[in-house]
Amino acid sequence: MTTPSIDAHVRLDIHPTHPSAVTAVLTGSQAHIPHVGLEAADWTVVAENTLVLVRIDHEEPYWAEKAARELAAAGVSVEITPQLREAMAEEWTWADYPMPWCTRSEIREVSDAAQKICDDIRHGQLLIHAHAVDCHTTVAVGTYLGSGKSVYLHGQNHLRQVADTFDSPAQALVAFEKVHGAAMRPGPAPMTDTERAAAQARAPLVVPLADAGPPRPQRETVPAYAADAGDHDALLEAFFDAHGDWEKWRTWSDETTHAIHESQTLRIERVHEALPRETAWTVAAYETPVSERRWVLTATGATPGPVMQALLDHLADGDGWDTAVGAPVDEEIVAAATKPLSEAGWKHTVDGRWIGWTSPTKDAGVQFDAFAAQHPNQTLATWTVWAGPGPDRPTWALAASPHTPTALLAGLSETLAHGTGTRHPQTAGRDRAAALGTTPPAIPPVTANAATSRSR
Repeated sequence: MTTPSIDAHVRLDIHPTHPSAVTAVLTGSQAHIPHVGLEAADWTVVAENTLVLVRIDHEEPYWAEKAARELAAAGVSVEITPQLREAMAEEWTWADYPMPWCTRSEIREVSDAAQKICDDIRHGQLLIHAHAVDCHTTVAVGTYLGSGKSVYLHGQNHLRQVADTFDSPAQALVAFEKVHGAAMRPGPAPMTDTERAAAQARAPLVVPLADAGPPRPQRETVPAYAADAGDHDALLEAFFDAHGDWEKWRTWSDETTHAIHESQTLRIERVHEALPRETAWTVAAYETPVSERRWVLTATGATPGPVMQALLDHLADGDGWDTAVGAPVDEEIVAAATKPLSEAGWKHTVDGRWIGWTSPTKDAGVQFDAFAAQHPNQTLATWTVWAGPGPDRPTWALAASPHTPTALLAGLSETLAHGTGTRHPQTAGRDRAAALGTTPPAIPPVTANAATSRSR
């Protein structure tokens, strides 16, 4: 099932004054939908349609990336600024960390537990009765107001932990006083520098963010083929999160990621830094894990997010499996693949070897090459999907080989005919592509046994 597109755009960026914090600026007629989701994930509202994520463990980029994947999977357009994406990719750890045996993910689990304690105190859910300083660290005792359970806390900031639990506040206070009587002080400990900086970052913004520039126009709802590309990397990560039967493989460099189905017969290649008109996605299917490919499909870097989302959804639903290799691509197959376009009133034309379907506004189309369909050993694409000023100057293009499954093509046609998305008004009518010539694009080869290394 194709994920519905939401008329909302979220722009994630580094906080202008708090280096590790992340801001989210929301636009669109349905901006309230991601707004509610982010608030539920403990993002703080600091201005109208502006939220900030602040943590005491300085892991905001990691959690912001996770939020971006979830938003993209829900149909929200997400933009991540280059400086924030660089922070997301940064590998770091705490100097002199007291638990050096922990892996990076285990350190993150410890600090996330500490963050939850901090949030519970900040939201008034955990009432601190008393504190003390013990061997240069802070200890405290408090009670969760909802459950009535009392806890003994050890440490501060990202190292705070629940060291013991009690059935009542009285029992907890007696035990705490027995150990820390001389140093015991009422109420919570003074804020640490980290906590104070976090509180300042959550303060309301009186003026727009310094780096946000002039107010961004509201995004407009457009047909799926005219929508912005959005964050393709976030789409892929959300795909991995939602489908456990696909595994992530990385090559020796970070430029390419492979998604491989557990059967080893359906594979997706994602080139991360591809330019808008270059091939950024390649999908290939094989009879067996070591055989020649059955069919291949490619998409350029500017392919709209709703179109890529629809393609990934169909692949996950099994629309890439059964195809009659060796059977001719006849009129019945062509009609089934393009039925949604015909029913939506797209103009049908025949020009020699090419059969076309063009949108009523003439800014998108599907082209079928009858010659290429009868010569499957050639490298020319049988199917070409395009959008932009014209098929010879597309803003983006998708190409597919003869035996690409009819169900997959019909699903893409359905998205083109009836799907919607959003785009920034300034992108409307902009010719971002150079002339590509009148010959349909060639489909690049995909090696069946490319050397890859597993990374999860």
